[in-house]
Amino acid sequence: MPESFSIVETKELMTAVISLAILRTEIQVAMNAAIAEIISTLSAQNIAPAGPLFSYHLKRPSDMFYFEVGFPVTTPVTPTGRVTLSKLPSTKVARAIYCGGYEGLAGAWGSFFSAIKSQNLEAQGIFWESYASGPQHSSNPANWITELNCPLVGG
Repeated sequence: MPESFSIVETKELMTAVISLAILRTEIQVAMNAAIAEIISTLSAQNIAPAGPLFSYHLKRPSDMFYFEVGFPVTTPVTPTGRVTLSKLPSTKVARAIYCGGYEGLAGAWGSFFSAIKSQNLEAQGIFWESYASGPQHSSNPANWITELNCPLVGG
């Protein structure tokens, strides 16, 4: 269950990403490979991530996930391999925090979308998660923190 429901205005963020279209069952392997490729590309170009890893979903997942995985950057990345320059939008979003293992994210999003609807707000259909704290910070999934962001119609 997500916590701390709020409405915020986001600023546009330049990002270095890899676009993925994968089956739900392939997400862990595909994301790990993409993250490693992005980190390698950024390192080779002497660019440091300017924020946490995120995944930007272009539509609500079903059996397939269509999304970008990447990091905010302050210096444009030169496209290399699958890594390209993109952005997170400047928009009004509903935001919540989810604490726990990634296997609980689908349920957290379901609760979050219900909370958005109960506030008489309408989701655009795109959304992103920022992984503020994860396996790289703690081996205990109870300590993992994911920020859920859902752009709103009229935002």
